[in-house]
Amino acid sequence: MSSSPEFERWQQRFAAPGYLFGTAPNAFLKAHAHLLHKGQRALSIADGEGRNGVFLAEQGLDVLSLDFSPVAQEKARKLAAERGVTLRVEQADLTTWAWPAAQFDVVVGIFFQFATPAERVHIFAGIKQALKPGGLLLLEGYRPKQLEYKTGGPSKIENLYTRELLEAAFADFAAIDIREYDAEIQEGAGHGGMSALIDLVGRK
Repeated sequence: MSSSPEFERWQQRFAAPGYLFGTAPNAFLKAHAHLLHKGQRALSIADGEGRNGVFLAEQGLDVLSLDFSPVAQEKARKLAAERGVTLRVEQADLTTWAWPAAQFDVVVGIFFQFATPAERVHIFAGIKQALKPGGLLLLEGYRPKQLEYKTGGPSKIENLYTRELLEAAFADFAAIDIREYDAEIQEGAGHGGMSALIDLVGRK
């Protein structure tokens, strides 16, 4: 991955001054903060510049922030230091990372839709493996209608989520709650404006 076009593209995007997606946590994650508990172990995948991982750490969780861009991770470390929290950071490609078994109470995956359908199957399997029994999954992505809004996310329809896709992927969970809606989001320069969202709150 380290020399792939996708890697180079993200390195360049994150190299710009400031924070591409801002420093405030994702709104869906923030709205579910009441489900988080101090001392829990959390994994934030494709955490980029750390806005969501840092938020989890601010709630008292022990956080592993995973991303494949070293440029983004430098910003994540800086943000954590500025906020006075500890963030464990690991550089990893989600498609080849050795997912641990039953290690995390919480897994957070926000807009990691660079994954192709084949890669997504692998990542979803990894998420399930990494969660402890009873563990919480908070997942947000774009629906196909996002291609009309063009306010962020991938341009490939096969990378986007539908209710049917998520229901099938997490059918073996104890419980899932899926919400589909359109909303204005302002998350730095990377995501801004009316967006076609889909959220999943799941329990393994």
